[in-house]
Amino acid sequence: QVQLVESGGGLVQSGGSLRLSCAASGAIFSSASMSWYRQAPGSQRELVARISSLGSTNYAGSAKGRFTISRDNVKNTVYLQMNSLKPEDTAVYYCNALFFAINYWGQGTQVTVSS
Repeated sequence: QVQLVESGGGLVQSGGSLRLSCAASGAIFSSASMSWYRQAPGSQRELVARISSLGSTNYAGSAKGRFTISRDNVKNTVYLQMNSLKPEDTAVYYCNALFFAINYWGQGTQVTVSS
């Protein structure tokens, strides 16, 4: 069984930074594609950034140039460094692992950006 535990969310002022972490249990981490999604109130969950098992990355347009996803396969952890945060980045951020077409989700961490 895979468990994903996010941390690092919180309240930050516009223009500030946060780093989210997602620690994964289980033996699949190094072979899994890892992603960060977010869901704002009244909105659908959307992809923010993804990093493949080989380290290639892709970003949503809203995240490009401001957010950086990275992974540490020794610590079984994926990170999302978020800079230049805006109020519209306010959402619950979820960690996702995709392994052989099976999706695993964390419980989410709240990010609130005040103007």
